Amino acid sequence: MRIDNSRARFLKKYEQRLKKVLVVGFAAGLLVCFMLNLVFNRIRIGGIDKKYKKQITELTEKNEKLSSQIKSGVSKKNTDASADELSSKEDSWSLVLINEENPLDTAYIPELEAVREGSFVDVRIVEDAKKMLEDAEKEGLNMYIVSAHRDYETQREVFNTTMTEWISKGSTPLEAYEETKKSVAVPGTSEHASGLAMDITSGQYGELDDKQAETDEAKWLAANCWKYGFILRYPLDKSDVTGIVFEPWHYRYVGKDAAKEIMEKDITLEEYLSN
Repeated sequence: MRIDNSRARFLKKYEQRLKKVLVVGFAAGLLVCFMLNLVFNRIRIGGIDKKYKKQITELTEKNEKLSSQIKSGVSKKNTDASADELSSKEDSWSLVLINEENPLDTAYIPELEAVREGSFVDVRIVEDAKKMLEDAEKEGLNMYIVSAHRDYETQREVFNTTMTEWISKGSTPLEAYEETKKSVAVPGTSEHASGLAMDITSGQYGELDDKQAETDEAKWLAANCWKYGFILRYPLDKSDVTGIVFEPWHYRYVGKDAAKEIMEKDITLEEYLSN
């Protein structure tokens, strides 16, 4: 099936993504718990537990700290606010900021509709998304949706799979954890969970790297996405603002007016909202 092939392709290629986010809220607590379980139960080979005793202790302490934050409601306040705003009928729903400092409630599920077979987005943006892809194809371009909406469990699967691969290549648990954070968003901090983001590549070049920006498809999207309410979410030389390195495939819906201003001024969503 197409959705199975898409997921297999996504899981293979997402290891190459360079995406930096911090551990926050409930999702982070669960992931640290997973890591501890992974270390204890899946890589107990040749005295590895003893070798990594210090690292396991550090992870345990980190998990306890995160658990304390969750219980005190420090993280829940922000996640509740994001979910409420996304569900709102006010125009601001399309401008909800989701990042390391503004996580999204892991229980949030938007009303979804297929933009293409196997790829779903928030129903409120589906017509604009379809029009953008259709117009690109009329220009002879081949747009491929690597990923659209991803729920919490799917995001966790991607994160865990990538971390396990790093360990299998010889990385220590802490090294694997740090490397995975750079390329895969910790569940709860990914824009894909909102249904407002799509990863789009060229059908001729599917790698998730900087060379994607050189494809005709990426160039067309960068020049025209604003007409349909989308922005290039993580532009070049803006990682100090977004916390994420250049991703020429990640497009986020913000509405036509905001998209026009953001792309014309070459600013980020963070900068737009701060003004």
